[in-house]
Amino acid sequence: MPFADRKHRRTQRSAPLLPKDHGGGEFDGASFSGAVFNLSTTIVGAGIMALPETLKQLGAIPGLMAIVLAGMLTYKSIEMILRFSRAAKTGSYSGLAGDAFSGAGRNLLQFCIVLNNLGMLVVYMIIIGDVLSETWSQGVHHTGVMEERFGLHWWTTRRSILLLTTIFVFAPLISFKRIDSLRYTSALSVALAVVFVVIIAGVAVIKLIGGSIGMPLLLPDLVDQAAFWKLFTTVPVLVTAYICHHNIHPIENELKDPSQMKSIVQTSITLCTSAYVATSFFGFLLFGNQTMDDVLANFDGDLGIPFSSLLNDIVRVSYAIHLMLVFPIIFFSLRLNIDGILFPYAIPIAYDNRRFFSVTLCLMAFIFMGANSIPSIWDAFQFTGATATVSVGFIFPAAIALRDTHGIATKNDRVVSWIMILLAVSSSTVAICSDIYSAVKDSRGKTPELYL
Repeated sequence: MPFADRKHRRTQRSAPLLPKDHGGGEFDGASFSGAVFNLSTTIVGAGIMALPETLKQLGAIPGLMAIVLAGMLTYKSIEMILRFSRAAKTGSYSGLAGDAFSGAGRNLLQFCIVLNNLGMLVVYMIIIGDVLSETWSQGVHHTGVMEERFGLHWWTTRRSILLLTTIFVFAPLISFKRIDSLRYTSALSVALAVVFVVIIAGVAVIKLIGGSIGMPLLLPDLVDQAAFWKLFTTVPVLVTAYICHHNIHPIENELKDPSQMKSIVQTSITLCTSAYVATSFFGFLLFGNQTMDDVLANFDGDLGIPFSSLLNDIVRVSYAIHLMLVFPIIFFSLRLNIDGILFPYAIPIAYDNRRFFSVTLCLMAFIFMGANSIPSIWDAFQFTGATATVSVGFIFPAAIALRDTHGIATKNDRVVSWIMILLAVSSSTVAICSDIYSAVKDSRGKTPELYL
């Protein structure tokens, strides 16, 4: 009997599914389309906003190639997770890590997932507050949509907007005990992401026809050694953009036909890669060297076309709503893994109402306080991307394949695993060193040469 089933709780697959849905009908399994929407929503979060910046760093041609390559490596890592999970007869990512590396591996993976998801959810709330209320950057006040349209009132302040969003949006959505219950909000979330892609592409094409856009940088501008090392800092951003490994098993466990999971992953990654390529190319084409770390920040000025202000508001509001709908999907696996760390031998959290709502309330309170305490999304985004995210997305899948406790790894598995480990370790090391270097330079009052 595998480690995951011998010493820990039953997985959701080994335990019976919840007998009733919230409408009172029988639940006979999630559909293909619902799973695709949930997985695509897991993938397309805040990471899409940093991708135009990767083209600014890498150049258009290498940047687009890197986005496609990251998607291919992500698919391969998930395919290995699914294949090795079946061999280990476990229905959870942490159970697979436990099967390969015993309890220490299981706990380490759960910790990385918790760190990644907590960081991302805090980032989402910060972005929502920045977009709808206000933000300060280098002493400059930037008004959000609500403050800009309605003026400064108690209900347009940052803390009030985040509190109202938590009560009326997050609280109902994170109360669902099945991830399939979020399929409709996930479908809307994917639609809003498509709206953003269409708008940014439309604006870029209009300006291109008008002749107001120059030729984008096709290759990286390696002016010095610092510029070369800066290229590696894009890898954690790319991994963050595709991270979805923590929700693979929860989605698969609820499927009516679990054999569809491979096709679901292929469809979702293809859909998201297409959106990423379009957003990155047109975003970089539109803003060029003025592209910011978060391209959403570029939509607070004149776009140089008619109805510029209205388009800016549509982009910002639609993306803020998109993040609100991504939030419960990421929260779902966060709650499962923090519960697995705190109560490893208890029955599944979905069957214990007191534990379910206690853990939910504590996590939501922590995220809310973090979003109101951390000054910048990049303080959280950089750290989680260079540590926990690459571990969950690349290092653990590769290490499980190389460990190969069931003797099913192919030569291709081993080659790809070493590539993922080398990319993850080298890029994370460079990114962390770059952040430390930048912090030291900033503390001395100098302009940093390296940054993520």
